[in-house]
Amino acid sequence: MASLPRPRRAVMGDIRFLVGIVLVALSIGGVWLIVASADDAAPVLQANRTITQGEALASEDFQVVEVSLGSLTDEYLGPEDLTSGQVAARTLAEGELVPSSASMDAEDSRTTTLVIQSSTGVPEGVQAGTIVEVWHAPPVDEGRSYETPRILVAEVIVRDVREPEGMLADSGTQLEVVINRPDVADVLSAITGGSVLSVVPVGNGS
Repeated sequence: MASLPRPRRAVMGDIRFLVGIVLVALSIGGVWLIVASADDAAPVLQANRTITQGEALASEDFQVVEVSLGSLTDEYLGPEDLTSGQVAARTLAEGELVPSSASMDAEDSRTTTLVIQSSTGVPEGVQAGTIVEVWHAPPVDEGRSYETPRILVAEVIVRDVREPEGMLADSGTQLEVVINRPDVADVLSAITGGSVLSVVPVGNGS
């Protein structure tokens, strides 16, 4: 006796059933991957503000975030890695995760800070973390005039801008800058020698 052909509707039902099983499996697999990824998350430090090169690293300047970095986790600082005597090896931007290479012992730092006064004011946009040139114009004729301005230090990092107020408003703007130690003597000599100082952001066509 010849067998009857299987109804087409039954075949389509089997295909839909199989597709349903595949979709359920994919959904379960996706949830598993999400859970596994969450399990791989590790606590790392994130800067709450701009931290300039040479500045001491303090716990209040960071927040702890859980991030999945995989094999790169060890390349970033966790809360347990922050100890006293550490300074920023480079400027850290606000919101940046802190790589281990961005910290160093204060004893190894080759930078310090100076406060200088810019007689020409400070260009808009100069703030903590901005890299600037320091220019100076040495006095001549016992201070009655000045030489043509020239670069004194080609690259320093602004740590703080202190705008003058009240009676000091006409005296120029003070900046605390991070400077390499070998350049300190030249800047101090220019200041004590009566040079007029000014700053120009690096990259502005100066």
